[in-house]
Amino acid sequence: MAAPQHPEAFVRWLRQVTPYVHAFRGRTFVVGFGGEMFAERARFASFIHDVNLLAALGIRLVLVPGARPQIEAELKAKGLRSRYAQGLRITDDAALMAVKHAAGVLRVELEAQLSQGLPGSPMAGAQIRVASGNFITARPIGVLKGTDFQYTGTVRKVDAEEIARRLDAGEVVLVPHLGYSPTGEVFNLAWEDVAENVAVSLKADKLLLYADRLPTNRKGEVLGELTAREAETLAKKGPLTPQSARAIEHAVRAVGGGVARAHVITRSVRGALLLELFTRTGVGTMITADAVEKLRPARIEDVRGMLELIEPLEADGTLVKRSRELLEAEIGNFLVVDHDGTIVGCAALYPVPEDKSAEFACLAVAGEYRDAGYGERLLKACEERAKALRLRRLFALTTRAAHWFLEQGFRAAAVSALPQRRQALYNWRRGSKVFLKRI
Repeated sequence: MAAPQHPEAFVRWLRQVTPYVHAFRGRTFVVGFGGEMFAERARFASFIHDVNLLAALGIRLVLVPGARPQIEAELKAKGLRSRYAQGLRITDDAALMAVKHAAGVLRVELEAQLSQGLPGSPMAGAQIRVASGNFITARPIGVLKGTDFQYTGTVRKVDAEEIARRLDAGEVVLVPHLGYSPTGEVFNLAWEDVAENVAVSLKADKLLLYADRLPTNRKGEVLGELTAREAETLAKKGPLTPQSARAIEHAVRAVGGGVARAHVITRSVRGALLLELFTRTGVGTMITADAVEKLRPARIEDVRGMLELIEPLEADGTLVKRSRELLEAEIGNFLVVDHDGTIVGCAALYPVPEDKSAEFACLAVAGEYRDAGYGERLLKACEERAKALRLRRLFALTTRAAHWFLEQGFRAAAVSALPQRRQALYNWRRGSKVFLKRI
């Protein structure tokens, strides 16, 4: 195997991934995807390799495949027409036979792909064991608005105990979009419905659903994070495809049912599963019960994350060097932006009560978030803190960010404008510019 072209970047990336590896080991992830995934062989192979990697990292995996395109193809080959009502397939006897055949073929295909192990391939030494079975008890949807959906059903119960046993044994569990009744009937289920119910029943840590498109803002940028309430509103009113709306609706319900995180990703991005899980910004839309981003007072346990932000800026001379001990001693002066447990921004406010002023200092934001307005939010929060202390002005010293401070309403000033005790500490060799702002 050839060495990486940029070994230092590779090592840095691998170190950044390590906390996710520790956090995910032993966790339960449910991954749901439509039959479209099977259509492109290269993308499907890439997906299987990603599943293999997750399994190798000790993640407990449940896969829930769908088969809508394959069912359509089966019916078309027999000269039959699909019938839909209210967005649901009407599964009559002929359609049910097509459902069974498509589900069976895809199950075998998945098991075959997960059984690979050729030397020199991403699956070398994998030895993945796959378990499947009648884990889903279903009931018929019945007659809705005068339409009899016949063998189209919905999930009634998930045998979570048996699935958990298979996961405990180190197996990847495959749950088809079929359900069974106590009377021996078979029902065609929506794979999104199955994935949601399996995730809730297992109390899964993550539910990941593939969709054809992701929700975007007015600029066309993917909405990386949504609360369940925001996502629910978007699913009802937003400009989404039917498949995306379905995925988001089921993701919202899963979060409401106790699943810690739900992610909607798209198969159009190669490696989306890994990029969503192992990068800070991800490539999909994460749905949570509450906002994952919080601006809050810093705590001692945040110091390590703060140092990771500050040290590169100290190295290039942007910030004055601060030791861990100094940060810990002054932790009460700091605010941080906590993004799902990762510190991505920090700033400090040092009051000078006798001068009715305070210093705004040590502003640092992670590189990938510098266009997200975190600096402005930290400044505003520090201003509010200063006002609560009945202070009248902020001052800041900088060597690199003069324009930013001017844009935030500061004005340039002389060193003599600083409070007396701050003047005494001014480093003339560093030559920082002084800025003031009335609040």
